[in-house]
Parts: sequence; structure tokens; C-alpha cells
Amino acid sequence: MSRTGAARVETDGDGDRQVDIVALGIVTAAILLFIATGAAIGPAVVKSLAGRGPGPDRFLLNAFLLNIAIIIFGWSRYRQLCDEIRQRKRAEQHARHLAETDPLTGFLNRRSFHRAVDELVLGAERRERAVVLAMIDLDNFKQVNDCNGHKTGDRLLQECGRRISGCLPDGALISRIGGDEFAVAMEFVPHRADRIDRIAASLVEAIGQSASVNAINIDVTASIGLSRSDLLPPVPGEEGGNPDSRVLLDRADIAMYHAKRQGRNSFHWFEAPMAEEMRLRSELETGIRQGISAGEFVPFYERQVDLQTGELTGFEMLARWNSPRFGIVAPDIFIPVAEEIGAIAELSERLIARALQDAQEWDARLTLSVNISPVQLRDPWFAQKLLKLLLEASFPPQRLEIEITESCLHQNIAQVRSLIASLKNQGIKVSLDDFGTGFSSLAMLRSLPFDRIKIDRSFVSGLAENKDSAAIVHAIALLGKGLGLPVTAEGIESGEVLSHLRQYGPIKGQGYLYGRPRPADQLAEWLEGVEIVADAETINDLDILRRRIEARQEQERRQEEREAAAGTPHDPLPRSA
Repeated sequence: MSRTGAARVETDGDGDRQVDIVALGIVTAAILLFIATGAAIGPAVVKSLAGRGPGPDRFLLNAFLLNIAIIIFGWSRYRQLCDEIRQRKRAEQHARHLAETDPLTGFLNRRSFHRAVDELVLGAERRERAVVLAMIDLDNFKQVNDCNGHKTGDRLLQECGRRISGCLPDGALISRIGGDEFAVAMEFVPHRADRIDRIAASLVEAIGQSASVNAINIDVTASIGLSRSDLLPPVPGEEGGNPDSRVLLDRADIAMYHAKRQGRNSFHWFEAPMAEEMRLRSELETGIRQGISAGEFVPFYERQVDLQTGELTGFEMLARWNSPRFGIVAPDIFIPVAEEIGAIAELSERLIARALQDAQEWDARLTLSVNISPVQLRDPWFAQKLLKLLLEASFPPQRLEIEITESCLHQNIAQVRSLIASLKNQGIKVSLDDFGTGFSSLAMLRSLPFDRIKIDRSFVSGLAENKDSAAIVHAIALLGKGLGLPVTAEGIESGEVLSHLRQYGPIKGQGYLYGRPRPADQLAEWLEGVEIVADAETINDLDILRRRIEARQEQERRQEEREAAAGTPHDPLPRSA
């Protein structure tokens, strides 16, 4: 970059000097002519003024006066020309600065960063050194913009830029690639990569410190990916040799996404297997976008049962992806990807619309529970969209229950409160899902008008063996009773857990003990067998109930084995339970 810039300046400087010489030459010639004519008419003027002669030649006098006018005009024009040249240079430098830097932070932009890194790599090779490129992405920065406005987000970016700059050695290149992504490049001695580790760790720590922006305390973390220009085996599909700036940036980007998947707020070096992960990730993104329009995402249903009577009270809708490429894919794989690519809202609305149609065929006493994404919580029009789906399906709103995950409450409590109020005004019930795993306080729980709380399966499944889990479940059950909120326990997988939960009084439950989630066309057996399960519960003989449930699970297992033997394709992704 410096060599290109210097050549351009020299060319402009030569041109400016040529213009300066022409203007100055005109003034110089006028001065010489002024001196010559002045020398010719000077004695005659003196003699004329002394009364000893006729005076100067009129032609030479006119030429002398004209020279004076030329000198005054020429010098004035020369000064104006110099001012114009200086202004043009400043304008060109400003335009060059704008073309090569990010206006918000003053760092290099993507284009100039690539050029600078290429030159840095070439220089490092001559000095037998290596170049490291770090991609820095701020975690959950979109939420800062959504909750606090873009002006606050811009100031946070400037503050993070100052922190990044303060952690780097002299000579490091810094760029804002775009949005909330920064890139850094610097030289290092190849066998001293531990120094880069320390710098990366200091970046993570510095960015992770709480920032005060417009009197608002904002916590943001960073995920960092690192790639180096030496000692890196070629990735399949890439040419051999030292990678250029774009390959380095791509590899750092892959490593950065790996850091995000590993929990964020950390850094990782690029490794060759990560490229295969990104290829799979790209296939997932493409498959999700195509699968939404193709109707590949289907609702499965898990039974919800009154633990005291055994009566079937409703179903929870669980999303599954019936992919031609990957088979049945669990939601914990495709939902995070759909959220990141902005497809979760459309996906969820299609699933809800389909579930409402399925639920029309059920007994009117059965309810439908649906989880919504944190992205939908931030949509101010979600309540209106849901009402439209209910009207299109002619589904009674009092039979619908929306589940909000507890970890979403701290994002924007005012917006969540407004959404809950809108849903309840329509007659829809709202439950707090995964209670006990998030950050909600008792005061927050009391201030939000929830209709139900659901105990997270991580506490319920370990209820019989873990005293801490038992204590938490007991406390939540008492809390629900004290607040007048019904309780649902997720993850009931054994008769022992069921027996323990029944001591807490009227609680609903769901889990594999009552069967695995099924698609709508397989619910007929469950719906027909409601009374059988209720009779078994009424007998209050846990052994009989357990044997009947285990027999049903064995039937399901054999059915799955027969389907697998019939030629179920191999799935490269973990399958849904």
C-alpha cells in the first residue's frame, strides 16, 4: 500500500511543480522586463523631474506601466494557483482516506486491508517471519442494536476499536471488515506463536469488560479466529504455497465460527478439519432455506399428562427436519443455524400453522404448546402474526400455549412484558419454559403474567439420583404453588421419577416414559388409548403402569428396528430422539 501511494504522490507532485514553474516563469519574465524598461526610462524620468530633459519615451513608459500590472496580476494569480493546488491535494488525500478507511473507527476497510496484508506477507517472507491474521467478531452485537439503537451500537464499536488497538504492538494492521467484525494482521517469529496466544487472550479479556455507553452498561464478548501464513497444510480445494490475504481471512473466519460454536468469548487457531465443518455448515444453510419452502420441516408431538390421574391433557409441538440429505434432524442442530441466517421466523410460523391444523382433529379438551424463538420475541408484530394464524386455522386461542425460554427474559424485559400482555389479551396462555436454567429473579417472575412454569428436564431426569436436583424440583413446585402457577415437569423417563413427582400434588408432566414424540399421522393410537392410561393411573399401581408403558415402548422400539431394516438411509448428522 505504501509503495503504491508514494508513486501516486510523486506523479501528482511533479505535475504540480510543472504548473508552479510556468506561473512563476511568467512572473519572472515580467520582473526582468520591468527591470529592463525601468533601466531604460529611469534616467529620463529623473532628468524630466529635475527639469533638465524632455522626459522618457512614451512607448517605453507604457511598457513599464504594463509590466507593473503584469507583475501584480501574475503574483496574485500565482498565489491563487498555489492555494488551489493545496486544496486539491487536501481533497485528494481526504478522498483517498475515505476510500481506504472505515469512517466509523478510522481503521482500514476490507479492500485496503487485503492490499496491506499482501504486502505484509511479502515483506515477512523476506525477513523469514510469518504473518498472523485474526478475525474478531463481537458476540450478540445484533441484540445491542435491537435493544439500544444503532447510535449506541456505533459508540460500542468505537470503544471496542480502541480496546483492540490498545492490545496490539506497533505496526499491526487493523481493519473493520464490516458490521461488528474486525480483522488484525501482524508479523511474528514462527516459533513464537505463544506470543500471539497472549495477544489474543488479552483481546478477549479487554473486549469482555463491561462498557458504559450513553449511561448504559453493556456487556459484550468476542470470538476470535486465527490463521497464519506459514506451517499450514493446504486445505483441499486450495492451491499450495503460502496463502494470500483472502485465504488467510477465510481461514480466520472459519476458526472464528468454530470459537462461537465452542461457547464464544474465546479464540481458536484454524485447523484443516474446520474447513469440512464449514462446508457442512454451508450445506445446512442451503438445505434449511430450500427445506422451508419445500415443507420439509414437520411438527412432532410429545404427550402432556396429568401425573395424578394419568389423563392426557395436550401435546407439545417439537420441530423436526425431514431432510432428504440428512434424514430426521433434531432441532438443536438446525434451529441455531436458522436463527443465525434469519430464517427462524418463517420456519416457526409455518410449523405453527401446520400444528394448528393438526390440532383441529383432536378432542377440544386437548391443548397445544408451542416454543418460540428469542428472535420472535424481538418481533413487535409477532402477536399479530400469531392471531392471523389462529384465524386462518379457526383454532380457539384458549387451547394454545406459547412457551418462552427463561434465558430470553434478561434481553429486553419491557418487550417481553408487552408481548405476553398482547398474547393474553387474545386468550392465549403463556408459560415460562426451562425454569431454573436462566437468570430470572422472583421479582421478575411475579411481575410477568405467566400462566405456567415448566421445570427443565435437566433437573427432572436426575431427580432420583441427585439430591441437588431433587431439592431444586421441590423448591420450584412449592414456588409454583405459592404463586398460584401450575407446574409442568419435562423429561420424565422412569417410574421412579414419576413416583417422586406425584408427591407434589397436581402437576403435569411429559417425557419418554409416556412415549417418544410422534408425527401427527401416528397420534391415533395415543388419542384412542387415553382412557387406558387413565385407568392404569387410577388403579394407583405403579408396577402395572410401568409394565404397560414399557410394553408400549418395546413395541415402538421394534417398529423402529423394522423401519431401519427396511432401508433407512445413513444420517451424517445426529438423529432426533
